Amino acid sequence: MGLMDELLADLRAETAEFDSMIEGLGPDGWELPTPAQGWAIRDQVGHLAWFDDAATVSATDPEAFRAAKPAFLARGGSAVDELAAASRGLTAGQLREWFREARAHSLEAFARLDAGTRLPWYGPEMSAASFVTARLMETWAHGQDVADALGVTRVPTARLRHVATLGVRAVPYNFTVRGLEAPSRPVRVELTMPDGSPWEAGPPDAADVVRGPMIDFCLLVVRRRHLDDTSLLVRGETARAWTAIAQAFAGPPGEGRPPLGPGSRSGASQGNAGWSRPRPA
Repeated sequence: MGLMDELLADLRAETAEFDSMIEGLGPDGWELPTPAQGWAIRDQVGHLAWFDDAATVSATDPEAFRAAKPAFLARGGSAVDELAAASRGLTAGQLREWFREARAHSLEAFARLDAGTRLPWYGPEMSAASFVTARLMETWAHGQDVADALGVTRVPTARLRHVATLGVRAVPYNFTVRGLEAPSRPVRVELTMPDGSPWEAGPPDAADVVRGPMIDFCLLVVRRRHLDDTSLLVRGETARAWTAIAQAFAGPPGEGRPPLGPGSRSGASQGNAGWSRPRPA
């Protein structure tokens, strides 16, 4: 299986999991508020559908996408909220069908591309392989919002490795998008995958390290959990600065989520000299 085949298979699986959460929702369920302020479950679905349509344009007509991009970016941070509001007149059935069709069209478009094909997006341009990875990350992240709204706990899968990869690759971008100088010191990330196997990125001898469960790291870099509510251990000034602003997605800096408070943290505490770990007030 080639790289694109593997990524597309995982994106299809992530799509199926997301779709299963919204499959049986009644009218009231679609209006349940999610942790994203002002957004119900219907807004999460419409958001994914709209950007899947945009992804298909990027993959099939990149020049048309580039031509339309400045107008979208000129709308600033309010653009995504405006898009959500624009789809609120759709019925639940229409939203579900829109999401399914938009995702299917984007998958078909991506399947025709080589992994290294460069595609435009609302942040830096990226390879088709990175683009598919980003769509998987977005699906998982918005799926977390839906899961939180429904009060369900999803079973972490090995697909989280794709989210973790984007999170690590985004280190320089996380600083520059905030007008900060990208750090010169590398950060080592040492995570435990859902099956207990290790996952590592960055120089083994790096002084700055982030360590902990992969699920916690992924929740952090998609800004669905505050660092205080994770079991991550952080060592080094650069690692501490990065974990305060980490985001795996492109676009303006996200506000993130406030700490949930005592009792919300997953995993067991680990005491290591030279490491720090957020503690709730």
